[in-house]
Amino acid sequence: MRGQLNAQATMFSVIPIDSWIEEEHPLRRMADLVDGILGEMSDDFDEIYSHTGRPSVPPEQLLKALLLQVLFTIRSESQLLQHLRFNLLYRWFVGLNPDSRIWEETVFSKNRERLLKGKISEKFFQKVIERANVDGLISHDHFSVDGTQIHAWASHKSFQKKGDDTDDDDEGGNSSIDFHGEKRTNETHESKTDPESRLYKKSYGVESKLSYLGHALMENRNGLVVDACVSTANGTAERDAAQGMACGVSGKKRRTIGGDKNYDTRECVGVMNALNVTLHVAQNDKRAGGSAIDGRTTRHAGYEVSHKKRKLIEEVFGWLKTVGPMRRPHLRGLKKMNWWFTFSVAVYNLVRIRNLTAQAA
Repeated sequence: MRGQLNAQATMFSVIPIDSWIEEEHPLRRMADLVDGILGEMSDDFDEIYSHTGRPSVPPEQLLKALLLQVLFTIRSESQLLQHLRFNLLYRWFVGLNPDSRIWEETVFSKNRERLLKGKISEKFFQKVIERANVDGLISHDHFSVDGTQIHAWASHKSFQKKGDDTDDDDEGGNSSIDFHGEKRTNETHESKTDPESRLYKKSYGVESKLSYLGHALMENRNGLVVDACVSTANGTAERDAAQGMACGVSGKKRRTIGGDKNYDTRECVGVMNALNVTLHVAQNDKRAGGSAIDGRTTRHAGYEVSHKKRKLIEEVFGWLKTVGPMRRPHLRGLKKMNWWFTFSVAVYNLVRIRNLTAQAA
């Protein structure tokens, strides 16, 4: 029998929003993980908010919404808020009722800035690592390090001579700047829209772009990132960041850190040795003076294991630039870029922890 179309809209519904979400939905396990971590951060939230005045967007809901933006490849905050208006799954995860009013974009951005100043992403990242450590997922002996180029939210036309304040806009449209044949370097030029970005290329034979560098230190057991940061792009940034992150894992027991040829310098190897860290890096025989590591390092079986494991870190960067937002983040400035990169890496770790603990169960 053919059903009849009923154009009468239902005025009221008393169905709990939780009942609409499948029991086996991946976000359920993710919600349990995130709720536990955010519950431990209550004191951190209290430090950055006043105890008087008008209530703001709850920081727990704000972080959950940003987590959804990373997980589901939502391009911008405006699109995120649009999705929250009609997507019951997202509302359930964030903790909003079906009839709850969605925040304005300016209110959302202003509250995000408060989390930036309170270094909440770094604290959230550390809580995620602590959770992984409790579950026995972290190796404390063997690590890998690498860096990746992050394209800045700035165009080549914005890269102009320092001190040049001329405005070349054609009646408010796209400016007509001809920089062909002009020698442009980071010493003489800077971006007018993102001065902290640098003209940089990761390898020979590719074009230079305004960029930052993202750095990650990964433990080799399960491919979880134990430290992450963003720096300005220059030729020594990857080694400098690696040395800084090695300080956080060094101890009385000797550690190993795998890496590519970029880390094969005598200065870097010397600093790591002083930190009781052995660099298992690919040998760069073409460097002046030859490789900084020799048979005392390469003869051990662990050297080959480190080379195989260090490739896992490329999966981290691949995820951050395909699923995550780090191919070209819609943010400007080193602090904001570092905040967003650290938070995105924490979300990657959460996905790994969810999958690994699900397998164990």
